[in-house]
Amino acid sequence: MTVLITFHIAFFLWIVINRVFLPALPKQPALAKSPFVSVLVPMRNEERNVPSIVRSLKETDWEHAEFIILNDQSTDGTQAALDREIDGDSRFTVLQGVELPEGWVGKVHACHQLQQHAHGEYLFFVDADVRFRKQAIRQTLSLMEKRKAALLSGFPAFDVPVFLSKLLVPMLHFVVFFHLPLLLANYTKFPAATAANGMWMAFERKAYDSIGGHSAVRTSLVEDVHIARTLKRHGHKVLLANITASVKCRMYETPGEVWEGFLKNSYTGIGRSPLIAILLTLFYAAFYIFPLFLAAAGLFTGNLLWLVPYALTVLQRWYVDMVTNQRWYLAFLMPLQAAAMLAVMLTAMRKSLKKESYTWKGRHYS
Repeated sequence: MTVLITFHIAFFLWIVINRVFLPALPKQPALAKSPFVSVLVPMRNEERNVPSIVRSLKETDWEHAEFIILNDQSTDGTQAALDREIDGDSRFTVLQGVELPEGWVGKVHACHQLQQHAHGEYLFFVDADVRFRKQAIRQTLSLMEKRKAALLSGFPAFDVPVFLSKLLVPMLHFVVFFHLPLLLANYTKFPAATAANGMWMAFERKAYDSIGGHSAVRTSLVEDVHIARTLKRHGHKVLLANITASVKCRMYETPGEVWEGFLKNSYTGIGRSPLIAILLTLFYAAFYIFPLFLAAAGLFTGNLLWLVPYALTVLQRWYVDMVTNQRWYLAFLMPLQAAAMLAVMLTAMRKSLKKESYTWKGRHYS
C-alpha cells in the first residue's frame, strides 16, 4: 500500500512539474509584424459544424486573413450550409475536393489540396468541429513569434456530450501531461518527444514547404504527429501549447463516432507496437483501475487507507482538468477512463493484427 501511494504522489508531482513546460496562449498578444494568414478547413460531412466554425472565422479579430474551406466530397448538406452561412463574405473560398488518390489518407489529401490554394505567410489548419475566441489567431501568432516556432499546435478544451466521450476524450490531455516530456518536446528538436493535434496547427509557410507539406505524410493516420516530427528532423522548432482558454472542440455526437474516431488513432499512435500496448495495459490496470476496487474494499471493510490511491488518481486527473478547462467532476471517472482507453487500444491492436481496416467518414484504412 505504501509503495502504491508513493508512486501516485510521484506521478502527481511529475504532472505538476511537466506542466511548467507547456506555455499557454498569451492573454495580451503582441506582434512585431502582421503577416497574412490562410485559415484552412477540411470538411467531409460536417453539416452540423458549419455554422459554428464559420461564425468563429467571421468573428476573428485578425484582419489579414483568408478562409479556405474544402468540401471533401460530402454526401450530407455541408455545401448548402456553407452557402447559407458564408452569405457572400469575400474572405471565404470554398473548394470542391477531388477523388482520393491511392496511397493517401483522406484528411491528409484534403489538407494538401487546401494549401495549394493558400496565399498566406502562415497556414492555420483548423478542424470543422473547432470553435475559437476572436483573439485566438492573434494569440497563436504572438506565441509563435516569441518562441520562433515553425509550428504551433495544441489540444482544445473539449465538449463531451455523450458518456463514452466523457471517458475517452479528456484522456488526450492526460496522456500529454503524463506521458510526454514537455521539456524535450518544446525545447529540443528530438523527434520522438513530439506531440501535435490536427485540430489546430499553425505553420510558418516557408518551413511547411521545405519539408514537402502534407505530401510528406500522405499515408499516415496520425499525420499531425508525423508532420511535426518531420519538421524537427529538418531542424525546425515545434511548439505544443495550452490553447484551451481560447479554443474549444466538440469532436463527437454519438458513442459510435467516439469509438470509431479513437479506434483509428489509438494503436497507430503508439507505433502499432504490441509490446507498448501490453505494457500500457499492465501499467494502467495496476495504477489507475485497481485503486477503484481497492477503495470499494476499503469502504466495505472500514480501512480508509485503501481509499488513498483512488483519491490520488482523482487528484491527478483533477489537476489536468483544471489546467485544460475540463469539467472538474470528470476526475472521479479516472478508473473508467483508463479502462475505456485500454479497451479501444486493445481492440485496435486486434484489428491491426488481423489485417482488418479502420473506418472513418465512409473511408477504410488499413
